[in-house]
Amino acid sequence: MRTIIVDKDGKISFKEIPMPEYTSKQALVKIIACGICNGTDAKLIHRKFKGVPLSEYPLMLGHEGVGEVIAVGSEVTSYKLGDKVLLPFVDADPEVHGDLKSYWGAYSEYAVVHDVKAYPEGEAPECAYAQTVVPEDIDPVDASMIVTLREVLSSIKRFGIGAGDSVAVFGCGPVGLTFIKFMKLLGVGPIIAFDIVEKKLKDAKKNGADYVFNSNDDPVRDVRSICPGGVRFVLDAVGLTSLINLSMELVNDQGKMCCYGIAPVTSMNIDWEKAPYNWGLQFQQFPSKVEEGEANDQIISWIHDGTIDLKDYISDYFDFDDSLKAFEKLEKREIAKKGIIVYR
Repeated sequence: MRTIIVDKDGKISFKEIPMPEYTSKQALVKIIACGICNGTDAKLIHRKFKGVPLSEYPLMLGHEGVGEVIAVGSEVTSYKLGDKVLLPFVDADPEVHGDLKSYWGAYSEYAVVHDVKAYPEGEAPECAYAQTVVPEDIDPVDASMIVTLREVLSSIKRFGIGAGDSVAVFGCGPVGLTFIKFMKLLGVGPIIAFDIVEKKLKDAKKNGADYVFNSNDDPVRDVRSICPGGVRFVLDAVGLTSLINLSMELVNDQGKMCCYGIAPVTSMNIDWEKAPYNWGLQFQQFPSKVEEGEANDQIISWIHDGTIDLKDYISDYFDFDDSLKAFEKLEKREIAKKGIIVYR
């Protein structure tokens, strides 16, 4: 089968590798689609993903896949032939793949999923808890977007953001807008959104932001005009470490700065001179797959009742054969929302 890899120089290419073998506790799937992640994929391509040294390259990319079950192991009871399943991966095997590593290999033509029920209690790999079946009435291509939506919802809960909490959100791209929409649905507010692009601010308003401001102006003035004592949470939905110091003047006592996603740098000087005496800083760089799986039912419920339309989050579709062009467009920031690679 073919898979997409990136080498230590950042070059992306197709590579022929053996199809994955599956165990009695796994199912083999044929990939239907895989979402392009502007966070994980881009950081791996730029060799700036925390904890992934150059010695790990070359590596297989892709983690937002959807596949159709085409074979099941003898102990599998959670999947049947024809099921559409989220989050199939390809594990790297040194005996088969040599020095090729996997992060997480869903840009492949075939992959595997684990059946939690086939394992003794507590022994299934964590990813198995988020490898869930897509309802038949949901387009399996668009369903790759569910991976991102589950990550966002589970991260809101991990941060501890709840009903009645005041939040300042920096970044109104696809991820930031999803945070805003979900927080609004959960009763969070007021939600104060910041970006430098006027259209994104309008989108933030449509998705539930109570107030929107240009972050090039005066965020401290704008936040404190609404919440004089500061907000309970500041959320970085961009990945700019400079926002950490800015947030010090925005949070209230016991307030928290929440950083989502993989930042391009992993160190900085933190100046808390202007912060309250009591404050917190939390990074959410790798959402728990267990928590992601637990968020699945809520996302599916919102899709079924019309609260969420997956197509609202998707701007581009690419044939697998055109994947390299898709990554060129990603690099040039020509994919407005979510881009999805489709397998024929």
